[in-house]
Amino acid sequence: MADDRACLFDVSDRTQLELIGEDRATFLHNLCTNEVRKLPAGHGCEAFLLDAKGHTRAFVSIFAAPHGHVLETVPGQAEFLLTHLGRYIIRERVELCDRSDEWFELLLSGPDAERILHQTTAAAPPTQRLSHSIGEIAGHPVWLRRVAMALPLGYLVAGKREAHAVVSSSLVAAGATVCDAAALEAARIEAGWPSYGIDITEKNLPQEVGRDATAISFTKGCYLGQETVARIDALGHVNRHLVRLRFEGRAIPPPGAELTTDSQPAGNVTSAAWSAGWQAPIALAYLRRGSDAPGTRIAWSGGAGEVVDPARV
Repeated sequence: MADDRACLFDVSDRTQLELIGEDRATFLHNLCTNEVRKLPAGHGCEAFLLDAKGHTRAFVSIFAAPHGHVLETVPGQAEFLLTHLGRYIIRERVELCDRSDEWFELLLSGPDAERILHQTTAAAPPTQRLSHSIGEIAGHPVWLRRVAMALPLGYLVAGKREAHAVVSSSLVAAGATVCDAAALEAARIEAGWPSYGIDITEKNLPQEVGRDATAISFTKGCYLGQETVARIDALGHVNRHLVRLRFEGRAIPPPGAELTTDSQPAGNVTSAAWSAGWQAPIALAYLRRGSDAPGTRIAWSGGAGEVVDPARV
């Protein structure tokens, strides 16, 4: 991604599930890894949904609003989430509403994103991570959600499907550049943003994903799968972590590519792309403990690279 523009990605195929009803916050709190009950309206958090054995079944962003909580995640997870959450509704006053086909969603990312949103909404967009607000573009209400799905700034712009075309056109007219799926894949890997079903599966434990600080509360008390999370926390480590890699040359490792350190097996790539911003191949990969420190040299059959420290980006 060029440093002087804002990319507009159409991500309307992503899952958006709304929970309504007065028990929604407590209900969701008891089924995910993060603190939900104390989330004020206009704020949000990341979270994992786990099974009873503590394996990840979803990685979601949760947005708390005055009249509902929205779960936002990868495409195709609505049916699973409805079934998974629905089985735990007993007497709780909660209704699960799949909004995936009712709401569009655009990701606006880049240094110029904030200016474009300010110009099109005539209001300052939210700046705190996962904070969100209501705005208006071309006469249509939209939700503006500050996200970490791309660098350096990312906003999800969501609204009713009938406003999709006019909102998108307004953002382009204000200076956004429509970008393709390949650019989106590179942007999320640059940001270290994992995709469920690609970088995270039901075989993973939540601490392996390396988002303890943003997606897991270790003080909130009981929730589904909490015993496994607490046991790992007591032990002090997992055996592998999801990390970002930057490679030399131009060869892009395929998903599943084996990685080595000092000629010893170290892990496997989960996703990779060419980064126009870094002018290098980049990847997300699981590396075993001891091989995952920033600066560690990594090799695969097509070249060499190193583990990238998120703080350097």
